[in-house]
Amino acid sequence: MTVIDPETQAGWVPEAEEDHDEEEMPLSLRLSIADTLTLGNATCGFMAVYFTTTGILIPHLTGSQETGMARHSAATAVILMLCAAVFDLFDGLVARKLRSSPMGAELDNLSDLISFGLAPAYFVLVYGMVADDAHQRVAAVGAIVVLLAVVLRLARFSCVTPPNGMFQGMPSPFGALTVVSIVLLELPFVATLLAILGTAWLMVSRVEYPKPRGRLAVAMLAWIVLSMGLLCAWAFDAPSGMLLLQTGCALQLVMGAVIPLFATFRRVNNFRDNRREARAAQLP
Repeated sequence: MTVIDPETQAGWVPEAEEDHDEEEMPLSLRLSIADTLTLGNATCGFMAVYFTTTGILIPHLTGSQETGMARHSAATAVILMLCAAVFDLFDGLVARKLRSSPMGAELDNLSDLISFGLAPAYFVLVYGMVADDAHQRVAAVGAIVVLLAVVLRLARFSCVTPPNGMFQGMPSPFGALTVVSIVLLELPFVATLLAILGTAWLMVSRVEYPKPRGRLAVAMLAWIVLSMGLLCAWAFDAPSGMLLLQTGCALQLVMGAVIPLFATFRRVNNFRDNRREARAAQLP
C-alpha cells in the first residue's frame, strides 16, 4: 500500500516492499569473459560481410577491373570467418573453466547465426553475382538454403541434448568454412551449387561429428592458423599461392566427408563391444 506524506504529498513505499522488488529482479546482465569472446565472434562475422560488400560486390557493380582488391577482400572476409571460429572455440572453453552469464547461450546462437549463417550465405550470394559462369538467382537460392540450414541447426541445438562428446550434424563453424572453401575452389557452377547444398544437408542431418575438445581442439586451432596462412599467400600472390589455397580448400571438403566416418566406426565398435559384454555376462 502506498502512503502519502501530508506535507510533501509524495508517495513512498515501505522498505519491505522495496526488498521484495529487489528479490524479483532478473539475473545479472553483466558480460562475462566468455560473453566478450562471443561478441568478438559476432563482430568478425559482420566485418566479413562488410569486406565482401566493399571489396568484391561494389567493385563488380561499378565495373572496376582491380582483381587484386577483390582477392584481398575475399581473403580478408574468409580470415574473419576463421577468427570468428577461433572466438567460438575459446568462448566455450572459457565458459566451462570460468563462468558464463545467463544470456551466454543466447549470445552464442545469435553470434553463430551472423558469422556462420549470414556471412557464408552472403559470400555465396555475391559469388553468384560476380562469377562468370554463375547464375545469380540460382546462387541466391543456394545462399538461402545455407542460411536456413544454420538457423535450423542452431534451433535444434538449443532444444535437443546431443550425445556426450558428439554433435548431430556438421557444426555451423565447420559448415561455414566448408561452404566458403567450395566457392574458393572455383569449380563449375553446377558442381559448386551441388556441393554447397550437400554441406547444408550435412548441417541439418543426424550425422555425428565429434566436439572439438582436448587434442581435437588443438588440431582444429592448428588447421585454422594454417588456413589463414594459405589465404594470406593467395591474397599477396605468393608463388603457388593459388595451388596452396585450392589444396587447403580440397582438404577442408575431404575432412567434412571423412570425419563422420570415424564417428560412425567408433559407434559401431562400441555397439559390438557392448554385445560381446552382454553375451559374456549371459554365459554360465
